[in-house]
Amino acid sequence: MTEIYPRFAGKTVLVTGAGTGFGAEIAARAAQEGAKVAIHYNSSRAGAEKTLERVRAAGSDGILVQADISKWDEIKRMADEVWAAFGVLDVLVNNVGDVSSEQMSWRELTQESLDAVIDVDVKGTLLMTHEFGERMLEQGHGSIVNVGSTVIVRGSPRAPQYAAAKYGILGITKSYAKAFAPAVRVNTFAPGFMETERLLQREDWRNGRREQLISQTPMGHIPPPEFVAGTCLWLATDEAAHLTGGYMLADGGFNMVGA
Repeated sequence: MTEIYPRFAGKTVLVTGAGTGFGAEIAARAAQEGAKVAIHYNSSRAGAEKTLERVRAAGSDGILVQADISKWDEIKRMADEVWAAFGVLDVLVNNVGDVSSEQMSWRELTQESLDAVIDVDVKGTLLMTHEFGERMLEQGHGSIVNVGSTVIVRGSPRAPQYAAAKYGILGITKSYAKAFAPAVRVNTFAPGFMETERLLQREDWRNGRREQLISQTPMGHIPPPEFVAGTCLWLATDEAAHLTGGYMLADGGFNMVGA
């Protein structure tokens, strides 16, 4: 196993959508690296409590915070709770996102599924970045990592609204990176496919897509989410101090985006 360094010793980290999937792994990894962690959830309180147990098992501690991030007033309330508990917030990871996992074709698009993705992925990420970034500016420092997706490279015939929303996150990241510089950095981290519980249950994943993607991935496997949680958090470390407005992907070489 790779040695884990305490890159966040004495730091505080908030991870949204940390009751399940990638968010839970980011929260657990931040704790392993020394951070106190605020674990956000909307509906999966039981999952968030399990994540808090993992945070404590790693030798750290944290709090649970609940909010519907599509609503600004709930975001403000959550920010008040985080600063009341910690006094400072060093890192925000905007992980939460709706991927329309039940939708298997663009033909299945509905008004409701479009609104749900835009409300959470675009409005939610923008409002979280806006509200928490403004408070980070007031305290004089901070780093925000918006979890994007490599879907923006190839698009999504399955769920076009998902690709559109994740592309929107790039505009949010770049805009606030300029607005908040130099005190607060804002970057996008894009994992490739990760074998989360949600993905493992998807119809297309069980019917051959997994094997097809592995064959096209130079690294030869689709990792579990904990495999890239540390990569995501690297963007918030001092090693990345000159990186803002950036887009970093970790997809095993599947896309190889470059100049």
